[in-house]
Amino acid sequence: MDPASLYHSPNALAPHYSRFAVADRLLLTGHSHQAWPDRGFEAQAGSWLDAARYVDDKWDRAFEQADRVRAGFARLLGDEGGGIALGSNTHELVVRLLSALPVRTRPRLVTTDGEFHTIRRQLDRLAEEGLAVARVPEAPIESLAARLAGAVDDRTALVLVSAVFFDTGRIARGLAEVAEACRRRGASLLVDAYHALNVVPFSVQAEGLEDAFVVGGGYKYCQLGEGNCFLRIPGGIELRPIVTGWFSEFTALAERQVPGKVAYGERGDAFAGATYDPTSHYRAAAVFEFFRDQALTPALLREVSQHQIGVLAAAFDALDLDPEVIGRDREAPLSEIGGFLALRAPAATSLARSLHARGVLADARGDVLRLGPAPYLSDLQLEDAIGLLGQVARESTSPRPKSKSNRERES
Repeated sequence: MDPASLYHSPNALAPHYSRFAVADRLLLTGHSHQAWPDRGFEAQAGSWLDAARYVDDKWDRAFEQADRVRAGFARLLGDEGGGIALGSNTHELVVRLLSALPVRTRPRLVTTDGEFHTIRRQLDRLAEEGLAVARVPEAPIESLAARLAGAVDDRTALVLVSAVFFDTGRIARGLAEVAEACRRRGASLLVDAYHALNVVPFSVQAEGLEDAFVVGGGYKYCQLGEGNCFLRIPGGIELRPIVTGWFSEFTALAERQVPGKVAYGERGDAFAGATYDPTSHYRAAAVFEFFRDQALTPALLREVSQHQIGVLAAAFDALDLDPEVIGRDREAPLSEIGGFLALRAPAATSLARSLHARGVLADARGDVLRLGPAPYLSDLQLEDAIGLLGQVARESTSPRPKSKSNRERES
């Protein structure tokens, strides 16, 4: 597909998203909840029809969909040697991984102060129970990898870090240095690739992360919707999660079973859960197929995203707003930004609400207003959205007219 066809109005992809009406709405939610292509609706209905026709025999077909989803994630990771465990959300997968770590002998976790709440909250709770959690500041991001690597010691069980940070949109470079420090110290590494997958090309081989765990999902840039998350398990790793589901027994080899000892499946199957709703996998498999049919590769999607971030940044700069009210980090090159534009604003939540009232869907995280484009939006839609942002930002700082006193109202 020619990227230029996605910049014009109408956008060439927009007709494939008719149920989300993307051509008629200003959906700057690409970093959170992208629209789903119409093909996903048909596949979701297919899940219901399979259940109606095959009843409990539907699971063979459901497992076929799950295999297609695993293959889709593996392609995006450029991964050939790992295993893929699927889950409804990243939290359940992270918990299973944490439960498999040797925390009795290595009672220390290393992370950053910029991780998404899935990791942040769980580690906060574990710290309350006495597990040592070291948090390395996200900023300055240029030195983050070196500082993380330096924080790893012989008591460290796991390092947890984002490939792209959810609050700033900044890309974490040099994670191979962290992987090497973990390798040297006997620790494991978990990379949260949710904000990289399908918008910032991410390859475990190219990044030097062959022996790293990677977690992520399809709710954002993959357009897969809820219920489609994964944990990539490095090849040659054998862990026994304490939090374990009986689906792992499906592929547990008979010769590996020891009386009195719980058996596990291999690689991704070792982290399997239990009975789940397969509807999401039908939808995801169809959407992965749609991306292939439209030649929407990670490289092309990165090119489109960078163009769109540039359009948003240029239109925002042209507003010349008071940086004390709302501003952006102009020191960060756009090439170091993931799939959304982060704007600092003390009243970010209020601005997001005001934008919503004017038909612009965006969101706020603390004092950051996040504007996430998507490949089905035209440049004109992005510029219109920024124009409305300028209106609400100026209105938020305009002095309100003083209310008249009773005497003035009566005169």
